[in-house]
Amino acid sequence: MKTWTVLGTAAVSASLLTGCSDSPSKDAGGIPSTAPTTGSSSAPIPTASTPSLTPLPTPSKPWPTPKVTGQPASDAPLAQRIRFAISKQAQIAAGKAATTTVSCPGIENAEAPGTHNLTCTVTYAGKAYPGKLTVDAKQYTATYKFTSDSVPIVRAKVVDAIQRTVTDASKVTCTMDDVAVVKHTSQGISCDVTTTGNAVQPYRAQVSGNGQVLVTKA
Repeated sequence: MKTWTVLGTAAVSASLLTGCSDSPSKDAGGIPSTAPTTGSSSAPIPTASTPSLTPLPTPSKPWPTPKVTGQPASDAPLAQRIRFAISKQAQIAAGKAATTTVSCPGIENAEAPGTHNLTCTVTYAGKAYPGKLTVDAKQYTATYKFTSDSVPIVRAKVVDAIQRTVTDASKVTCTMDDVAVVKHTSQGISCDVTTTGNAVQPYRAQVSGNGQVLVTKA
């Protein structure tokens, strides 16, 4: 009887040991677990959109001709009439009426018959530039010619010309003072134009002797 008791206990112990085993049985048909895998994401990266800027208004009328006052009488001294004519020419070219003085030493003697070649200084709104004056005087008549390599111009007139040329301009920045004297034989005034698409483009504004502004892309 003792032998049966021992065998029964051993069988139970073996059964318990088998049930607690961590190793899968070859006959159990179990599938071993595998480590989880991770995949890469292909979602697009968002990009910031470019803001659209407000365009500057395109001028609908020509640049206004300044009203120059102080014209002398037709029988005023020749020197006075010539000085006013040069002053008026400068203000119209600049695009705005402003205080303008003309100094031509020796012009008071220009009424004497003959040809008079004089050197002048024109000061427009505080900006001075030189010029040459030739007076051809006769007994009852006189003609004159004033020339200069320089011309005055106001910033607003330059910006106006660029707005007429670049229709999608949103901002115009020019390297000049509110009033400038430039040589009409130079490459012109440098300006940067910011378009409605937020792109910056370089332009040049060349001023002729009579104040006409020609805008070209740099």
